[in-house]
Amino acid sequence: MIYLAADHRGFRLKEELKKMLDKELYEYRDLGALKYNKDDDYPVFAIKLAETVVKEKARGILVCGSGAGASIAANKVLGARAGLCTSPQQAAASRSDDDINILCLSADWISLETNQEILKHFLNTLFSGEERHIRRLLQIKDYESQKRS
Repeated sequence: MIYLAADHRGFRLKEELKKMLDKELYEYRDLGALKYNKDDDYPVFAIKLAETVVKEKARGILVCGSGAGASIAANKVLGARAGLCTSPQQAAASRSDDDINILCLSADWISLETNQEILKHFLNTLFSGEERHIRRLLQIKDYESQKRS
């Protein structure tokens, strides 16, 4: 299951990506925005998606104007590993090395075609499972589990 979400600036791109997922026969669920609203706020969608991805042990796609805001908000959720990817190669490396579970995309700065290629690499690349990458992810998990003041 792939979860998708976007604010108003990412709404159109999210709708185009759904067409691609339909064509490729991926199962997905749209967590919003379900209609265009110029006054909506990306943290609402990013946090909801990140919580769902972590709970369901799934993957997600977040879209906002720059991709940065959605990434920042999603990464506040423990267990979320959201990455803003601006090239297909970066998406593949982010999955292979960092095991990102949420792909963040920029609707304003990256073309539809490039975002589609980025998404393909995100969906088709597996985590490498290399010891050094596992070690680094465990360091992050250890930090997340510490009580912070």
